[in-house]
Amino acid sequence: MAMNFDQLFGDHFLLIMVRVFIALLLSGLIGFEREMKNHSAGFRTHILVGIGSCLMMLLSLYGFEAYIDAYDNVRFDPARIPSYVISGIGFLGAGTIIVYGGTIRGLTTAASIWAVAGLGLVVGIGMYATAVFTTLVILLSLIFLNNFERLFTRGRSSMLIEIVALPDLQISSIVSVMESYHVTIKRVEIVKVENDLRSIFIRVHQDSDLDRMSLFEGISKLKFVKNIAERN
Repeated sequence: MAMNFDQLFGDHFLLIMVRVFIALLLSGLIGFEREMKNHSAGFRTHILVGIGSCLMMLLSLYGFEAYIDAYDNVRFDPARIPSYVISGIGFLGAGTIIVYGGTIRGLTTAASIWAVAGLGLVVGIGMYATAVFTTLVILLSLIFLNNFERLFTRGRSSMLIEIVALPDLQISSIVSVMESYHVTIKRVEIVKVENDLRSIFIRVHQDSDLDRMSLFEGISKLKFVKNIAERN
C-alpha cells in the first residue's frame, strides 16, 4: 500500500526543512567571515555545527512524539538534548585553540563555533527573529570591532608574523631584515612542523607608518623561506 506524504516524512517535515535551511544560512555567514580570515574553522565547519545543533533541537522537539502519544508514562523534556549540545561542543572549539609558548590563537574562532551551536538550537526551536538578530550582532562584533580595535590602538599595536622555512634558515637573517625596516621585535617562537619545516612566530611592534607588504617581500626573498603570513 502506498504511503502518503505525512506517513513518509512526518507531520513537521516542511517546518524542519525551513529551520535547517535557516540554520545553514546564518551559520554559513559567520563561517564565511572566519574563512575569509584564514582561520582553522571556516565556512564548512560552522555550517556543520549550526545544522547539527539545529538537528539535535528538532530531534528533541519532534523526535519522540510517537512515544509520548503511545505511552502515558513517557515524560517530555525538550531541554535535555540541547544541554548536551552546549556542553559537548567544547571539544570542537578546543581543537581550534593553538598555544605557542605565551601566544594563544584561535579563541575567537572557538567562541564563534560555540555561538553557532547556540544559533542552531535557537533556530531549531523556531526563534527566527532572535537568531537573525544574534547573527547580525556576532558579525558586527567579528568584523567592525576588530577594525575599531586596530584604529584605537594605531601606533602602539603589535603584529604576529608566521614564517614557514627550512631548518637552515638563520634567525639572524630575519632580524637583519626587520632591523632595516626599524621594526622592534617583542618575542620569537619556533615550532617544528611536518616535512622538516618549522614555523617561526615573531611578534613585533606595529607602527602606523610600517610598510608591511615591503617587509614581507624582503623576508620572503631570504633563502629557505617557504611562506610568510600575518596571524591574529
